[in-house]
Amino acid sequence: MSQAFIALGGNLDHPANLIRAVFAELDRLPGCRLLRASSLYRTAPVGYDFQPDFINAVALLETTYPPHALLMELLAMETRHGRVRSIRNGPRTLDLDLLLYDDLILDDATLTLPHPRMHMRPFVLVPLLEIAPNSVIPLRGPAASMLAALADQDDIWRVDGEEFDKGFQILCALGQGMVPISRKETIM
Repeated sequence: MSQAFIALGGNLDHPANLIRAVFAELDRLPGCRLLRASSLYRTAPVGYDFQPDFINAVALLETTYPPHALLMELLAMETRHGRVRSIRNGPRTLDLDLLLYDDLILDDATLTLPHPRMHMRPFVLVPLLEIAPNSVIPLRGPAASMLAALADQDDIWRVDGEEFDKGFQILCALGQGMVPISRKETIM
């Protein structure tokens, strides 16, 4: 089994509800198990300003899919949820990016790992560090260092209260919600 980090985002058609639903869909993919899901974060658009704010999150999957097959599943999921690619960085119902796949470094016509811009995006790094505080981006270093270098970009807000509770409750209903702690940690 491999581990893959997936970035989730969207800003059309009730994106918080959709992202919570997509957490569940990722967990139902054959050969996949959702290990962790971040809180939801509201962020300002990047690259094309004339659109609503985004809701972003990151998920950690355990998967038997090889990287390219997982990417194809993610693209198919985007399509099922009405993703239309008409304006670069424009509004979208759902955006799923494969950020990291184990420690794999890959750069071909279809897929680049680690994701080539993840180290420049607080809306990826903040939720990533929430669920994996010791994350290391191959060829770049600790994700926390990358975020510290972006300290002047503070346009990310955690969606608290009811919105976060609904997402957490969905994960709990799926038997997720939190990564189980080890027996040693329980004793301490």
